[in-house]
Amino acid sequence: MKKLLLTLSLLSLLPLNSLAETAEEKGLAIAKEAEQRNTGWNNSKAKMVMKLISKSGDTSSRQIRVQSLEVENDGDKSLTIFDEPKDVEGTAFLSFSHAQRPDEQWLYLPALKRVKRISSSNKSGPFMGSEFSFEDLSSFELEKYDYKYLHDDEVDGKPVYVVESYPTYEHSGYTRLVNYIDQKEYRILKTEYYDRKNALLKTLVNSEYKLYLDDYWRAHKMEMQNHQKGKATILTWSDYEFQTGVDERDFSKNALKRIR
Repeated sequence: MKKLLLTLSLLSLLPLNSLAETAEEKGLAIAKEAEQRNTGWNNSKAKMVMKLISKSGDTSSRQIRVQSLEVENDGDKSLTIFDEPKDVEGTAFLSFSHAQRPDEQWLYLPALKRVKRISSSNKSGPFMGSEFSFEDLSSFELEKYDYKYLHDDEVDGKPVYVVESYPTYEHSGYTRLVNYIDQKEYRILKTEYYDRKNALLKTLVNSEYKLYLDDYWRAHKMEMQNHQKGKATILTWSDYEFQTGVDERDFSKNALKRIR
């Protein structure tokens, strides 16, 4: 009993914040909640317009279809199909995200009639001339990062948690990402990407969120600004569908060649 009383007395002398969770624990808890709120949607299809903006302000657009499959105990699978313009028609990109091993990605080039595997060491390269890298197209998996809560802030009047994440996988093009996560729905409103020299490279702003199946939020506008190159890419999403009936057979390397 004397030992217990002594322990309680010592604890009472400690600062209140010394008993609280660490910044790393709080960052992980926020990331876990964000992941949990986006689990259970099963599969989806959507359309997307990719707008490329050059440093001089010139623009070009691409019409794209995307279908995704949630995989239990692993990362998601996605298939991206380019429909327009003519020079990219039929190009298809297949991505298998993984939680604890390197992602797998393939690109089908119709002009060459061949499937090209994207190597792990090349995932920081640009995807189809956009400011999104191959790495950016992988689904979020909790185990891919370490986390640290920085502070509270606001984005467009919404209170957010600012959480830093550090890639734990090989060949990342980033030293860290700073995510601004809204405190009510745990949606990522903004992400800042820092390059291998720890300089700010890009900023992604997600907006025009809509709720599907009463549970799942999807941003209908995603704008990636490359601060170092002066270029930007805007993705505008539409026609979301869920529970569409796609399955594992629709996400295979052989399926890439049959894309229409």
